[in-house]
Amino acid sequence: MCGRLVNLLPVEAMARLFDAVPSNDLPEGARYNICPTNTLAVAVSDQGHRRLRAMRWGFVPQWYKSVTDGPLIINARAETIAEKPAFRDAVRQRRCLIPANGFYEWTKGADGARLPWYIRPTGDAPMVMAGIWQDWEAASERLSSVAVVTCAAGGGMEELHNRMPVILAQQDWPLWLGEAGHGAAVLMKPAPEGSLRWHRVNPQVNSNRAAGADLIERYASSI
Repeated sequence: MCGRLVNLLPVEAMARLFDAVPSNDLPEGARYNICPTNTLAVAVSDQGHRRLRAMRWGFVPQWYKSVTDGPLIINARAETIAEKPAFRDAVRQRRCLIPANGFYEWTKGADGARLPWYIRPTGDAPMVMAGIWQDWEAASERLSSVAVVTCAAGGGMEELHNRMPVILAQQDWPLWLGEAGHGAAVLMKPAPEGSLRWHRVNPQVNSNRAAGADLIERYASSI
């Protein structure tokens, strides 16, 4: 499960990261609590050129008559993505890169309380998650939507949760985007051991209205 993201990268930095042309509707500024249905910056490959596009986090299958016609789909499981009717065309034809500085995950306390954790790369570079996307239109509605591809947790993160986003190394971006031929399925695997670190953060992040840099600071009561 991956249900909240952090992205502190300016648009210009993301464009340089992917060598992509940015659209003019990308969200600006540091974002410490990106929630489902919010807009994500997403890198796609379009006729040999990379573009940085704004997309709704919440994949809308083609048969939905409205964006709320069915469940909110924010993740796509790597194990079944090629067979699920909602995803099988997208994973073959419309894969994308989702930049982030980190994401949140939750464990349960002894009293059943939801305890949030902030997970980020061990190095200074941002993480880049695998995604699938598609354009959707019905009646007067039109949007581009995206889901994060997830896999079984690894790299030690299984201590927190049994799922994690697929995180792609830079050398694998062309293959995931379809620029380097076929065979991207091998990339849908857990992060290597030692590539991620995490710490407890304040339960205020449990609210989708919470914002600010203090959301990713180490929670004092957990030390």
